[in-house]
Amino acid sequence: MMDPDLLEILVCPVTKTKLYYDKEKQELISTAAKLAYPIRDGIPVMLEDEARPLTEEEVETYRKLKGQHA
Repeated sequence: MMDPDLLEILVCPVTKTKLYYDKEKQELISTAAKLAYPIRDGIPVMLEDEARPLTEEEVETYRKLKGQHA
């Protein structure tokens, strides 16, 4: 479970933009950087080297989801 207060202050280390929390995959998503940062044992791993690249399809999906939560 991600702490909502922590989620509010965390930003993408690459683009400094807000992140989307994917509860199901346990990832923090940066659509701007097209990266998914893993959450391991409740701790976000905010390292570009540890992030997985997002497909264009995933980026579009998350952008739509982010728009609904904004």
